[in-house]
Amino acid sequence: MARQKETLLDILIRLFADRFLAEARRGLPRGYVAQKEDLATLRGRLDVIRQFTHHAVRPDRLARQFDILIPDTPLLRVMKACVVTLRRYARVLETQRRLDELRFLLMDVGDVPINALPWSQVRIDRTSRRWETLYILAKLFLKREWQGTNHDAKAGQGITLLFAMNDLCEAYIAALSRKALQGSELTVHLQGGLLYCLMEESENGRARFQTSPDIPIKHHGQTQIVIDTKWKLIGRNPEDKKRGVSQSDVYQMMAYARLYQCRDLLLLYPHHAGLGSDALNASYAMMAGDERLRIASVDLLHGSAAVAQRLRELISR
Repeated sequence: MARQKETLLDILIRLFADRFLAEARRGLPRGYVAQKEDLATLRGRLDVIRQFTHHAVRPDRLARQFDILIPDTPLLRVMKACVVTLRRYARVLETQRRLDELRFLLMDVGDVPINALPWSQVRIDRTSRRWETLYILAKLFLKREWQGTNHDAKAGQGITLLFAMNDLCEAYIAALSRKALQGSELTVHLQGGLLYCLMEESENGRARFQTSPDIPIKHHGQTQIVIDTKWKLIGRNPEDKKRGVSQSDVYQMMAYARLYQCRDLLLLYPHHAGLGSDALNASYAMMAGDERLRIASVDLLHGSAAVAQRLRELISR
């Protein structure tokens, strides 16, 4: 997630296209479709009723009934509609190329609007079993039957729902900090500041190494507190005097104290059973300065009101 250059939707589309291409190269599923034609030679069965009603005076014409094997099946109509739809959303060039290749392979399959797709006619049997997963994916895309995060969501097969928990936790704490500080003169900012650490020593020196504190809390424009959220299990080892706090995190907070001229800094971790029933509260004075670094935990399972109250207590200190 940290290294990818594609969106999550692009990744899902790419997975679908890769699987579809692999199966299509093994052969598209086909089905028999009944045909009726009037020709001079007999093929298949003679349509007796039509022969003696429409061609009673045309012995040179034979009313034929026969079945032909074609790829234009309900299953592939659904699959083609999915390919056409996803092509509009794909942003990565390689994914677009694969979807175009799939559309070429499905050129003999009819184009059907999404609202007219033959869902009830699709049959997954022993001859088309290997297409079942792809059909489920197509159904997810076309019907937008994505998995939700609520407990009442319909169970079934689908695609894993992913969250970047660092970002989610940070946004949640910022939102509840605003709630906790309503009515005060303190303002909460998300990813604010953006000051640089260093300046090149040259004639046209440029600033380098930009910082982005998670949650600066300001009073009339001056940063009073910097909260940095960490989605990590803190303090699991009782013999670790540092409680599992990373040295790089401490250096980062010291840089914030200097750059933003801020005396109070808070490293905030999610509470967990390994910490016991009491929330983590530790405070350190920074050497050669009057800044203070606090390390605390907040129980995210207690609901937004309790979390907001905990944040109000931490900030008021």
